[in-house]
Amino acid sequence: MPDTFSENLDLEAIAARVGTPFFLYSADVLRRRIATVKEIIPGGSLQARYAMKACSTKRILEEIRDADLWIDAVSGNEVLRARNVGFACGTELPKILYTSDVFRDNALDVIKETRVLPNIGSPAMIEQLVDAGYRGPIGVRVNPGFGHGHVRECDTGGPSSKHGIWHEATEMVRRAATAAELPVTLLHSHIGSGPQIEEFNRNMARLVDFFADMVPSYPDLEAINLGGGIPHPYRPNTDVIDLAPLGEILRNAQEQLTARAGRSIRVEIEPGRYFVAPSAVLVSRVHDLKTTTDNDKGPGHKFAMVDAGFTDLLRPAMYGAYHHITVHGKSGSGEPVVVAGPLCESGDVFTRDAREFLEPRELPTLERGDLLVFHDAGAYGVQMSSYYNSLGRAPQVWSEAGQFYLISRRELLEDIVGNECQEHLPV
Repeated sequence: MPDTFSENLDLEAIAARVGTPFFLYSADVLRRRIATVKEIIPGGSLQARYAMKACSTKRILEEIRDADLWIDAVSGNEVLRARNVGFACGTELPKILYTSDVFRDNALDVIKETRVLPNIGSPAMIEQLVDAGYRGPIGVRVNPGFGHGHVRECDTGGPSSKHGIWHEATEMVRRAATAAELPVTLLHSHIGSGPQIEEFNRNMARLVDFFADMVPSYPDLEAINLGGGIPHPYRPNTDVIDLAPLGEILRNAQEQLTARAGRSIRVEIEPGRYFVAPSAVLVSRVHDLKTTTDNDKGPGHKFAMVDAGFTDLLRPAMYGAYHHITVHGKSGSGEPVVVAGPLCESGDVFTRDAREFLEPRELPTLERGDLLVFHDAGAYGVQMSSYYNSLGRAPQVWSEAGQFYLISRRELLEDIVGNECQEHLPV
């Protein structure tokens, strides 16, 4: 169920200060989500990480740090961003895990500098670590052959997924790691949420059994990471997810895996979306209303033209993801409208179905100047935003105890072109 924390806030006053579009975060909503996970993952032998790819804004990371959660990073720069807000590096107590299928940019240098635990997703990464001079423990991400994300386009497990080392190749990788004197201290898999919590729980239980058969072959193993993917209900009138059954699965997993190993095994999960999705909304202004009429090419539509686009919230254009939309200060029903953005791109439409066809949304009667609120924009909103059409990324505002704080300003042209140069490359 989309969180409605923004309904009683003066969005017009914020818009007058920072303009539109802008992202607005709720400290209360984020902290409630963190608390529900900590109830079932208290730390110690059961540990929760935050998949910071969902949103790596500094203020969010500070809340995660203060809650004693750990980090899953997927780039060298994510590792550095986590370290910069106070997460400890090192492999003995790996509060930052670096998970990747490819070492890109500064990744190998960051691993050596920070001694963060590398969690490899491709076999050749063993040789690449050795060639780079790394000597230390590693994690291995395994594709167990099943699982998928909250939509089919998010393919995180199974034969069509690019992620991880195919389960039939893990013994080869184990032998290669042993020969390279890189002890495997963590096994990892991320099979995605599936569309419902029941499917997620079944897949998690299945994954525990999968790893139980592998544990005896890894004498240095300290932890099993079962990935993230706790579903978040984006649509209205959906039930609140009960995490208690997942907690029971994880407690049983820790006991089962410990028994198989003959020593204590830490069990980890790493939600990202679940923590932050409901903690932010994207606020946009209606600039115009226009209509098309039926012809032999298709039905006509009423379009609400807003100033937010897929540069701000990519998910609807990327795979038809649903975000609940409300009109600030208005209720009731009007007529179906297609909500579209300012970009010079036909895909810049927020109201699409799973096949990415136009799906008009019934909203209260709109007027120019109305504020539209896109709910559940905290996960992969800011993080997937871009400079397309040379538009600067939207500002971020933090709300807490009735106060508002600008935590990132609107980006200007100088931010967009600041790294452009013309330097001679003597090759």
